[in-house]
Amino acid sequence: MRVTTREELAGTVDEVHALFIDRAFQEAKCAATTDESGRFSVDIGPGRAGERVSTTRLLPSDGLPDFARSFVGERLTVIEVHEWSGPAADGSRESAVDLHVKGAPLTLKGTLRLVPSGTRTLELLEAELKANVPFIGGKIEQSAAVPINAAIEIETSLLREWLAR
Repeated sequence: MRVTTREELAGTVDEVHALFIDRAFQEAKCAATTDESGRFSVDIGPGRAGERVSTTRLLPSDGLPDFARSFVGERLTVIEVHEWSGPAADGSRESAVDLHVKGAPLTLKGTLRLVPSGTRTLELLEAELKANVPFIGGKIEQSAAVPINAAIEIETSLLREWLAR
């Protein structure tokens, strides 16, 4: 299942990128998107070509249908890794996105791009959500898209809020 988003943010690429690699921002994102246990971890360090940001957090699975919950349980342990590249000649930045649910055959892999648009930034996500389960994989993908899209919306809202500071 294809997942694409396009958001315009009121900040430069450097400002938006700085938030993506900021521990406090990542902790706020995780706190806003975790379940009631509030458990998450953030690891930021060097990557292959730039920065590597890895988060692990628990999300509730209560929005998933019963057949999907049988694969993931009561909570989704979501591991998200962004491998950021250095700036391109036009000032844009790109991150390889690898998100997977621990213990479940569910992944989201793709690219997040930050593209200059005057004094603003276009944030473009192009990814593939895949459930490797015969016959019902498509239904699991549709169900899993709900909490994943909700987490993306929360992250975008936080980006806007932090950029406005």
